[in-house]
Amino acid sequence: MMRRAVLVEPGSVELRQVPVPEPGPGELLVRVDAALTCGTDLKTYRRGHARIPLPAPMGHELAGTVVAVGAGAHGFREGDALASVPTAPCGLCRLCRRGRESLCPDAVGRIVLGAFADYVLLPAHVVATNTFQRPPGMTAETAAALEPLACVVHGAARVDLAGAETAVFLGDGAITLLFLQLARMCGTRTVVVAGRHGNRLAVARQLGAETTLAAGEALRDEILDRTDGEGADVVVECTGNPEVWEAAQTLAADGGEVLLYGGCAAGTRASFDTERLHYGEIDLKGAFHYDRADVRGALDLLARGDVDVAPLVTHRVSLDRLDAALHLALSREAIKVAISP
Repeated sequence: MMRRAVLVEPGSVELRQVPVPEPGPGELLVRVDAALTCGTDLKTYRRGHARIPLPAPMGHELAGTVVAVGAGAHGFREGDALASVPTAPCGLCRLCRRGRESLCPDAVGRIVLGAFADYVLLPAHVVATNTFQRPPGMTAETAAALEPLACVVHGAARVDLAGAETAVFLGDGAITLLFLQLARMCGTRTVVVAGRHGNRLAVARQLGAETTLAAGEALRDEILDRTDGEGADVVVECTGNPEVWEAAQTLAADGGEVLLYGGCAAGTRASFDTERLHYGEIDLKGAFHYDRADVRGALDLLARGDVDVAPLVTHRVSLDRLDAALHLALSREAIKVAISP
């Protein structure tokens, strides 16, 4: 038997005893070495999720070690330390054929949940496509950040960070802290992070943000003041709040790009100034999930040490204290919590 955290209903998690699964053809049974909390976990815990029927296992950012190998899972053996993401595209649908693997319905539709557990079973399609030997020297906590970094790599490719004189990131969570590192790598001249939590803004400065600002009504005036009245070339919304989606447009310069990255609650709406969009030629863009190239790119960034995950993992708890981990993250005292079975 093994322990697995199950979200029974919003706000209620049970640590259940369930049988340890046996790997079938192409599958891997993995002992969880580290699993990280993420914004999706917190939103699902707080309010449920339109794409995750409850009850459901919790957790999807993980790194582990192979303990059993299913027939046909070539290239892996017992004892291998892994880096993996919890989804993989089908490669066959219309969206995959058009090169839009991030939108493949089979990807998120077959997501591996249950990282907050002693063991997790990686299905054959994930093993074959998006599971890798953990590079030498990479910690389990760093490897567990492969999934969120792949998402950020995908989002960053949707806007021109390399050509931006100023990029503004709205929000001070882990996603922003990964985005800003990519912006620095791309050569963005000035990186601004706007948030509400002093501990997180301090980490943003540590990771290379030239300016950190308090989110609020005065933010637009401050951005205009710092850009000679022009606004930012790139604005990235990372909070998943419709009001912040709307505010993001007001911070963009003429010819600027706004990436609406944070996922809002189902059924919410946002409105935008049509005159400003039209005459300012401001591009509004969405970004969701990742494709195979994004995963490989993210793994390379982590392996080279180009992206530093360590400052994002602010707390560590055991699996039997998962409730405490979720509350630490919800309170914003933690950025990411590493959970070790």
